[in-house]
Amino acid sequence: MMHAHRFYIDGEWVEPCVSKTLEVIDPSTEQPAGTIALGSAADVQRAVTAARGAFASFSQTSKTERIDLLKRIVDILKRRNDELGDVISREMGAPLAMARAEQAGIGATHFEQTIKAIETFAFDYMQGSTRIVHEPIGVVAMISPWNWPINQIACKVAPALATGCTMVLKPSEIAPFSAVVFAEIMDEAGVPKGVFNLVQGDGPTVGTALASHPDVDMVSFTGSTRAGIAVAQAAAPTVKRVHQELGGKSPNIILPSADFAAAVSAGVRRCFGNSGQTCTAPTRMLVPAERMEEAGLIAAREAAALVVGPPSDPRTDLGPVASGAQFDKIQTLIERGIAEGAALVAGGPGRPSHLNSGYFVRPTVFARVTNQMTIAREEIFGPVLSIIGYDSEEEAIAIANDSPYGLAAYIQGDPQEARALAGRLRAGTVRLNSCAWDSAAPFGGYKQSGNGREYGKFGLHEFSETKSIVGFLDE
Repeated sequence: MMHAHRFYIDGEWVEPCVSKTLEVIDPSTEQPAGTIALGSAADVQRAVTAARGAFASFSQTSKTERIDLLKRIVDILKRRNDELGDVISREMGAPLAMARAEQAGIGATHFEQTIKAIETFAFDYMQGSTRIVHEPIGVVAMISPWNWPINQIACKVAPALATGCTMVLKPSEIAPFSAVVFAEIMDEAGVPKGVFNLVQGDGPTVGTALASHPDVDMVSFTGSTRAGIAVAQAAAPTVKRVHQELGGKSPNIILPSADFAAAVSAGVRRCFGNSGQTCTAPTRMLVPAERMEEAGLIAAREAAALVVGPPSDPRTDLGPVASGAQFDKIQTLIERGIAEGAALVAGGPGRPSHLNSGYFVRPTVFARVTNQMTIAREEIFGPVLSIIGYDSEEEAIAIANDSPYGLAAYIQGDPQEARALAGRLRAGTVRLNSCAWDSAAPFGGYKQSGNGREYGKFGLHEFSETKSIVGFLDE
């Protein structure tokens, strides 16, 4: 059992202002994994005050000082990687090997990429007689999700530190313990007092208090579009910057020129990775209509080969989804897909037959889906794939763009054809032919998938204000 009954504020582990706790559930057993203290508006006030107090000095540190700090963090992240992965596996259900290699390992990757970016980033330069200066935006409230907990913490904290910002982090109360380990790493690395602060709690209390606080200069939020709207509304009266990475319903267009079996198989695996709990998951597979039956058979075979089981079992491909609420939502949407007439070709309602407890979902594939069905419109956030047919390239583009979301899109097929189509997709990231992830590429969405960009030099811009000093040189 893990417990997190103190918050990290102003360089110290402190008792909360109000004595209130929340039970954290292990999704693989449905049993308590530990408890956390729930923060209050008073705790937020303490943390923001500490961050505001530290900003005056930290914002004036040199690039060299901040690079040295980032390098120390990388070293400790790598040393504590397996411990961090173990915690993530227990709190949100990722298979242990994946939690160590990907969920935890991605944290150091973001910090290393930020170091590369800051080394060449021009914080000030001349434009004629005017000096252009990029300055830290100030105190940043960071609200992070449970599905990739360290990924979303690292890609906010790294650029904030690099630019000279101070911050208050509120991790998800569903997967809170990895943030505690992360705070320990910040402390061990020697992050100055007040620069990094951690307050646990729920969205309506701590999240709202952070988003609305007049001394917070920016909110960086990752989560659902519904919650993102609430954060933006809370932040609006103080006109602070609001950066959001929100929901997705990403299309995966398989062109006639693709290696069809390989493309369908790869699309299923990418959709179901992390038990489907990835905002960029390609959950809408678009295939030539005349190959719908073939696509369904390939996808069903791929889904059936996936092992669903306890995160600690090395044979496990998919662990549980992260919470009971998420499990119930997924079950409701699977039932809706059946009711609306989609062809269920793999999986379906309920747990896999060999599991009688835990939030385990059967890898589910629907064929003959139309883009108007609920399962094609709503972000399910579970291992559920919808296969949609198209009759022409133009129709495929139209279907892909017919969504309130625009976070990511995928194209499989001839590289020249794929490149030509990429510019027509309304999405922040377009991935061609199962390419590798690029940790330096800007990450963020169009439409209701959010605004702003993270990763590499783009994160540095996001956490900066731009100042022009006109007449800096006397002509």
